[in-house]
Amino acid sequence: MRQNWRMWSGAISDFQIAKIVSKAENIQKAETFNQGGSEVRSSRVAWLSDNKDILDMLFEYVEEANQNHFKTHVYKKADIQYTEYHASEGGHYNWHHDIDWVRNDGLDRKLSVTVQLSEPHEYEGGNFEFSEVESPNNQSRAKGTVLVFPSYLSHRVMPVTKGVRKSLVAWFEGPTWQ
Repeated sequence: MRQNWRMWSGAISDFQIAKIVSKAENIQKAETFNQGGSEVRSSRVAWLSDNKDILDMLFEYVEEANQNHFKTHVYKKADIQYTEYHASEGGHYNWHHDIDWVRNDGLDRKLSVTVQLSEPHEYEGGNFEFSEVESPNNQSRAKGTVLVFPSYLSHRVMPVTKGVRKSLVAWFEGPTWQ
């Protein structure tokens, strides 16, 4: 199966992660967010899109992955979401892709980013998987790991069965797909 993603294991420092989590904790998180009903998604989210420091940090990885692999037209413009998957709430996100095909503003999500904010021992389950390409190995569970992939790839987060899985996700945009 073809690999179509780029990963940096443990790339984000504990100090940077603590700052991200602290910022997210100061924002009102949605109570259990059940998009499409609980069978599609169950998580708590907080939006950090207005944070330039986080945008700059994530764009470094997006830019490197894009220049060396994806070669798509992408802007330094993204929605950024802090997410918690709680085992006690059946935390998960079933198969989906990150593109919104009904947008009419001339932009599409091009490259998606996920950053692991939890230590592997803080939760069980919650694996990140792709459907069409090889999924990242257990290194993607290492705290601080950054994963960049095309937004059109179908992916999911398996149910968390114990503890809480925390992550940061962002969707970098560019002109509509041609």
